[in-house]
Amino acid sequence: MKKPLIVLTGPTAVGKTKLSISLAKAVGGEIISADSMQVYKYMDIGSAKIMPEEMQGVPHYLVDALMPDEEFHIVRFQQMAKEAMEKIYANGHIPILVGGTGFYIQAVTRDIDFTQAEQDDGYRASLEALAQEKGVAYLHQMLAKVDPKSAEEIHENNVKRVIRALEFYHQNGSPISAHNEEQQERVSPYNLAYFVLNAPRELLYQRIDKRVDEMLAGGLVKEVEALKSMGYHRGMVSMQGLGYKEILAYLDREMPLEEAVRILKRDTRHFAKRQLTWFRRELETLWINKDEFGYDDGKMLEYMLSICREKGILG
Repeated sequence: MKKPLIVLTGPTAVGKTKLSISLAKAVGGEIISADSMQVYKYMDIGSAKIMPEEMQGVPHYLVDALMPDEEFHIVRFQQMAKEAMEKIYANGHIPILVGGTGFYIQAVTRDIDFTQAEQDDGYRASLEALAQEKGVAYLHQMLAKVDPKSAEEIHENNVKRVIRALEFYHQNGSPISAHNEEQQERVSPYNLAYFVLNAPRELLYQRIDKRVDEMLAGGLVKEVEALKSMGYHRGMVSMQGLGYKEILAYLDREMPLEEAVRILKRDTRHFAKRQLTWFRRELETLWINKDEFGYDDGKMLEYMLSICREKGILG
């Protein structure tokens, strides 16, 4: 018997949080955050973190779990998520993965094996130095020579993933894209209900712009100032997150606030587009297009529950 697992994902600002609470209450679920930013303490506004009062008593894992200078990557996420799942199963409840980081979700749903992916600190440091000296495009060209498929899929500004792919090739003599394809063909070890919440593009982009405006009104600049005063800087993975790097650029007098906000809105829209592209590639996804449900949360919830009953996740 496969253990049950529910996923509720979708692009940023689509409205996952509210629906996830209704879902968790209806199925007796506990939530694991599949978000690369909400895991960090003190990073509340820019990560649109769920606040304790919004949780309505539903237990949440991987929220406020790490300090901003701690390493958080896919291998660590998978390990922490699996530990949380064991606790949830022991409580007699159903784990619900909620968040928009597609690769993190896939690491759990397919139980991807990262044993080949141990990092080589010396080689990694030399690549980081190269990126500093010759720029990110140079590193991306290095990747294109040994693994053109990964180079096509990974944006050159995503230095962390470019380095990871080069490192994998250096260690294994084979491209990470081939390894990932092999892993992606694995069948999920879970009885899985994988929902993707979506909205028409125009509406989604309006929601993104509105959310950024609300973050600023809610004190995003003060939040980033506070992190800066605690010694957190843009060299850290956490401070490279959307909403943080742009405001840091403003605080470091590299651009006026209006420009930082414009870039943040633009890059968040691009991010949402990339998220949707990722979810379209996933095989077992069930799409919940909000307009088809008349934007009625009750109807969306009923649909999800009917799928869970069909799959035997709910009695």
